[in-house]
Amino acid sequence: MAKISPSAVCQQMLCVESPAPPCVFIVFGASGDLTKRKLIPALANLFKRGLLDNGFLFLGCGRKKLSNEDLRKIAAEATKDFLAESEKFLSSFFYVSGDYDDKNLYNEIQNTLVELDKKYGKNFGRIFYLALPPAMYPDVVENLGQAGLNKNEESFARLVVEKPFGKDLASATELNDCISKWFSEKQLYRIDHYLGKETVQNIMMFRFANSIFEPIWNRNYIDHIQITIAESIGIESRGSYYDKSGALRDMFVNHMLSMLSLVAMEPPPSFDAEHIRDEKIKLLRSIRPFSLDPCNEDIVRGQYAQGIADGKNIPAYRQEADVDKNSKTETYIATRLFVDNWRWQSVPFYLRTGKRLAQRVTEIAVIFKKVPHLMFASAGIEDLPANVLVLKIQPKEGINLSFEAKRPGAKMCIGTLEMDFNYTEVFGAELPDAYQRLLLDCTTGDQTLFTRIDDVKLAWGLIDNVLKNWQQNDAEPYFYPAGGESFSQADALIQKDGRNWRKISET
Repeated sequence: MAKISPSAVCQQMLCVESPAPPCVFIVFGASGDLTKRKLIPALANLFKRGLLDNGFLFLGCGRKKLSNEDLRKIAAEATKDFLAESEKFLSSFFYVSGDYDDKNLYNEIQNTLVELDKKYGKNFGRIFYLALPPAMYPDVVENLGQAGLNKNEESFARLVVEKPFGKDLASATELNDCISKWFSEKQLYRIDHYLGKETVQNIMMFRFANSIFEPIWNRNYIDHIQITIAESIGIESRGSYYDKSGALRDMFVNHMLSMLSLVAMEPPPSFDAEHIRDEKIKLLRSIRPFSLDPCNEDIVRGQYAQGIADGKNIPAYRQEADVDKNSKTETYIATRLFVDNWRWQSVPFYLRTGKRLAQRVTEIAVIFKKVPHLMFASAGIEDLPANVLVLKIQPKEGINLSFEAKRPGAKMCIGTLEMDFNYTEVFGAELPDAYQRLLLDCTTGDQTLFTRIDDVKLAWGLIDNVLKNWQQNDAEPYFYPAGGESFSQADALIQKDGRNWRKISET
């Protein structure tokens, strides 16, 4: 396998990374798992890279009674492995406590923010981050609005919400109506951490900065595209949430459709956030609705049963904590999509995601059409594999291109060569966590990698009938063994078109 070495990378890097303006992150759910595992480490790394030097504060909010010092100890523990000189960073952490439906909490937040502006002599922008279950969003948003915290005359006020944004089209619309009463679309950042991953962002660069690929990025040269998000883990401690959600809501409606829209959208006129999001919307509008005919399944759902992984016995999904023992919730989804536009007419997109599979893999594989005429048949070569371009997102981010070439020797022997690019090996450092990029974009007002409301509604609209059909029919999902590669019904979805899934265990 051919490798791309650091010396092969152009020394003239064109980098644009704007530092954050003075801002304060007001995080609801500050003592929770998301804050400790993702938000605080991401902010610490931005601080370490000098991107928060203009002024940074962290105001934690929660029902748990903590002091400023308690929160600083939590932050110190979360950053101990990589932030050596942490005193300045930790001194920027403050905390207020109260119930999320209590107006007194929001009055205290307002008073604290005013005091901090005076203490540091800066007009801090305000970023309200809801690291909370979505059911709590309406109470927090309503109280922020009534307290006047949705406005900041001296700087800016923004609201960040985690997925899922609703559980279907109706609830997403209702939630948006609640939020838009107090925050405009320009203030709202719906976060999807997959879009912060380096290779996902690189899709646009790869397509639109290289003239050798964009001319062949269409139905004339591409046979089909496979998008895979395979997880080796189960639901861990999220049983009560996951059993009400399932793979279609948890992964397909946001992560998978986001990657699909980036890999298939038309070139935007500029790198402007709204131009990019406009093209994503056009792509989603072009997706053909799913067929609900059981004889022509465009979507297959499965649930993991007992199995063996790494030599260990793995319990079935229904045996997991906080899961209904008769649950019909899907842990695996395989779909076939068509995009009805000029570029992609008749090109199938095969998407799959599942838990407790053989290996952790996230990738986008572009499989090109085979050569139209095989001139080597007279030399005994009856068939050649297709060229494949793989955008690898997890666990190692990079790009792989396979193509055919003659093997050395007197005889006519053709073999597959691979050019493999790995971000970590080439640039000599671990890639920044996705949250670093997304949190920095929140501070600078860049909404490119955040989901717009028409995007949300189109995504839910695409699967609403599927969810209703499953509920009405009350049918059992198909079952697959934990630690397995796939199952026959998911394989049949792609095999009926004369194609096969890429092997998860071999990627």
